[in-house]
Amino acid sequence: MNQEVKSGKILSATTPWTDRTVPGIHMPDQQQTLKATFTEPTIECPECHALVTRTAMSFNAYVCPSCDEHLKMKARDRLNWFFDNVTTELGQEFAAKDPLHFVDSKPYPERIKEAQEKTGETEALVVMQGQVKNIAMVACAFEFDFMAGSMGTVVGDRFVQAAEKAIKDKQPLICFAASGGARMQEGMLSLMQMARTSAAIQKIKDAHLPYIVVLTHPVYGGVTASLAMLGDVHIAEPKAMIGFAGKRVIEQTVREKLEEPFQRAEFLLDHGVIDQIVHRHALRDTVYRIVAKLMNLP
Repeated sequence: MNQEVKSGKILSATTPWTDRTVPGIHMPDQQQTLKATFTEPTIECPECHALVTRTAMSFNAYVCPSCDEHLKMKARDRLNWFFDNVTTELGQEFAAKDPLHFVDSKPYPERIKEAQEKTGETEALVVMQGQVKNIAMVACAFEFDFMAGSMGTVVGDRFVQAAEKAIKDKQPLICFAASGGARMQEGMLSLMQMARTSAAIQKIKDAHLPYIVVLTHPVYGGVTASLAMLGDVHIAEPKAMIGFAGKRVIEQTVREKLEEPFQRAEFLLDHGVIDQIVHRHALRDTVYRIVAKLMNLP
């Protein structure tokens, strides 16, 4: 009787066919799991959990290509994306101080240093002057990763300087807001910036220059109660959270569960708080058209 050896087993003509090895088919001992590998850092979308390379996300203005979710965008990246060319950066001469010698779980200067190392920025507001198509503009953007974009004296100084520069050069001022509110470590000094920025905005309006506010995710507290709600036109990005007090604080006060989309941009649009919601990819063109219309430019 003919016999052959396969994988340590003796096979014969009487061996059941189920025990015979099929020629040309490799049967691995253990199931192998294939995983995607990337040659550069990736960003995970918080909505659909898709992994996108940082380069691809940057080219797409930090909008998820899979589900269209608008991800957080750094202030400097946003302004460089907004302007066709940047001519100058304003306000770098201002630096935060510690007049109250404030200490919570750690000293205030230590918190400032950690925020600077984390973001690469010196403060929570970045101001630049540049051009969008054929219109020169001054624009400022909040860096939310810098102590939650909180407004202290330096933020107030930079905003006022931006307003004065816009008035001097007869240019519109654009503000990309993203903040948790006033900075508690500076106490009353931070609350004073609400009045300072409001006065600066009034000077812009007295000069008959446009002040456009773009509300990004999220905007709360003293920033909402001042410079973020005093624009000639208020634009919001999709699904941005906008309010004064936080949602949980309001729920505890009214003792009711507030369902979505409470405090979302879509909710505020329905209730007349903002003027329009604009996709990030259309934001530059929208701001340009509004400014051109308000300034009677061709």
